[in-house]
Amino acid sequence: MGALKGERALWAWPVAFLSLMLTGGALGIAGVPVPPVESVIFASIVALGLLIAAAVDLPVVAAAIIIGFFAFFHGHAHGTEIPENAGGLEYITGFVLAAALLHAAGIGFGLLSDQRVRGLCDWRESGLLRPASA
Repeated sequence: MGALKGERALWAWPVAFLSLMLTGGALGIAGVPVPPVESVIFASIVALGLLIAAAVDLPVVAAAIIIGFFAFFHGHAHGTEIPENAGGLEYITGFVLAAALLHAAGIGFGLLSDQRVRGLCDWRESGLLRPASA
């Protein structure tokens, strides 16, 4: 999404997500209780899905706040689910790096989404999808 919005969103949204996920993860590992974690994670899927589907163009800072809020709860869930035989630093580094790589991949694909790539993905133009009357 940041790649499609461009400018500051390209870096601000991933930074908001990763930093607040890291904070939530650290608090989860420390055993700090945060009440409705699973409900907020579910709400994040619904809310972000609706914002994307409706093509809502939020200001970068407003979207970063929403993204960071939800990321905190995702991180907390990761932190509370740390395996008994894992070290806290290694575990938190792993899930933050994995999330960073997913963000980098998403930004990369987003930046490649010009007309050429969209044309490759358009089934109507590729001939794979034929009208019912054909």
